[in-house]
Amino acid sequence: MANTENFLIVVNSGTDKPYNHYAAYVVAFLAKQVAKIPKVTIYYGPYGVAMTKKGELAKLPIQAEVKELIAGQVDGLSASDLPDNLEQLARFEKSQLGVNIVSCGTFHVIDGAGKTVEDTSGIEDFIVPVKLPDAAGALLGADKIHYL
Repeated sequence: MANTENFLIVVNSGTDKPYNHYAAYVVAFLAKQVAKIPKVTIYYGPYGVAMTKKGELAKLPIQAEVKELIAGQVDGLSASDLPDNLEQLARFEKSQLGVNIVSCGTFHVIDGAGKTVEDTSGIEDFIVPVKLPDAAGALLGADKIHYL
């Protein structure tokens, strides 16, 4: 990922494909920690906005054996460093690593997670709903895009 300054991870799947969500957060972690990419964004698209609802990411645990498996592949990482679920991992990545976590506010309204595009009452507090021009800007402005 040489010369990548702006990396976008698009998650466009719901609870039926939990591995996509695990992969998004692991790839974001590696992009920031290993590849040292300055701007990393996880974007929940139309089919992914259901995962932005409060409590959904917390339903995806990170089992002890999975922590061992992941930590064994990343230098300097131990299994005890990893949180117990994806909500905790997302919060860590946002607050400690600076990963942007956004979602399409238009689809929050369509999906029933919000009454307006800016309504955050039904989604996790660490996820920022964006309007369509900002969503398009994220897609068009990224050096690399990874779809899940």
